[in-house]
Amino acid sequence: MAEYKVILFDLDGTLSDPKEGITKSVQFALEKMDIVEPSIDRLETFIGPPLQVSFAEYYGLDGMESKRAIGFYRERFKEKGMFENVLYPDISLLLEALKESGFVLVVATSKPTVFAEQIIKYFELEKYFQLIVGSNLDGTRSSKTEIIQYILDKYTDFNRSDFVMIGDRKHDIIGAKNTGIHSIGVTYGYGSQEEIRDAEPNYIVSSIDDLMGLLLGSRVKDDYLLRK
Repeated sequence: MAEYKVILFDLDGTLSDPKEGITKSVQFALEKMDIVEPSIDRLETFIGPPLQVSFAEYYGLDGMESKRAIGFYRERFKEKGMFENVLYPDISLLLEALKESGFVLVVATSKPTVFAEQIIKYFELEKYFQLIVGSNLDGTRSSKTEIIQYILDKYTDFNRSDFVMIGDRKHDIIGAKNTGIHSIGVTYGYGSQEEIRDAEPNYIVSSIDDLMGLLLGSRVKDDYLLRK
């Protein structure tokens, strides 16, 4: 395995399970747009990609309609949706082990930076991350390619081979490929195994434990767990 130095983590579906908050906020926005969607399970596809992409792809909203829907979504999300969120088991353990091992950790999410920062703080994870980068509230820098490139431009002392992007959707893997860095697809989130496999990441893992073993090596991981 390559010797990475800077690890980029997607947020939704990779660090935490945001299903309740995101789907209920999308459901609220659709109702405001006179679209009735009774099943929040059908809205899982909104977890990961930029909202404007999902509103257009799944409900046929045009640019102006998507902008209105996003406004309604944020109305509920800011009030309660961002906190209807559950950290995946052992994520804190993984992040602590990686930081102690000398990795630079960065959040790379399509969620607006201001929301990502609040969620990371809510979960008390800010001590692990050197930088949190998301989209802008005006809709710019929303693609994962743009977000990763922004991070690369911040860390010019590193080579591209030093970076790896970890995420649960094809957008994470495509963004990594577009910017010339490696990627790790995780299948415990909201991207299907087929979606992850077809995107062709450098590695695929199915659990936090497997991710820890891949990044730290089994011996280092076991030693760390024993010390804990």
